[in-house]
Amino acid sequence: MDVHYPQAQRITLVLDNYTTHGASSLYETFPPQEARRLLGKLEMVYTPKHGSWLNMAEIELCALGRQCTESRINDLPTLIQLVRIWEDDRNNRSIKIDWQFITEDARIKLRRLYPKIIE
Repeated sequence: MDVHYPQAQRITLVLDNYTTHGASSLYETFPPQEARRLLGKLEMVYTPKHGSWLNMAEIELCALGRQCTESRINDLPTLIQLVRIWEDDRNNRSIKIDWQFITEDARIKLRRLYPKIIE
């Protein structure tokens, strides 16, 4: 934070719910005063545990890795150029994910997450 964003008053981190992605990890890594200082600049936003959009993002990143970056890329400008070409190609061909997890399935599989209505 001090190197890349020294002027930032607030930094928003989007994190999954992995156990090491919490404030306690900063206290395990840094002295208490430093951990507290860092936490004062951070806003931690957690992704849903059952976010189907996250699965789709992982599918896209996997495709990117297989189709675009499977060989060693030596510098950032080359990586940026290759990813832009790959992204333009996928968008121009309207590549879509065949997502088969439908609402009815979600209601069954995730029913414990829905609020209970008491009459």
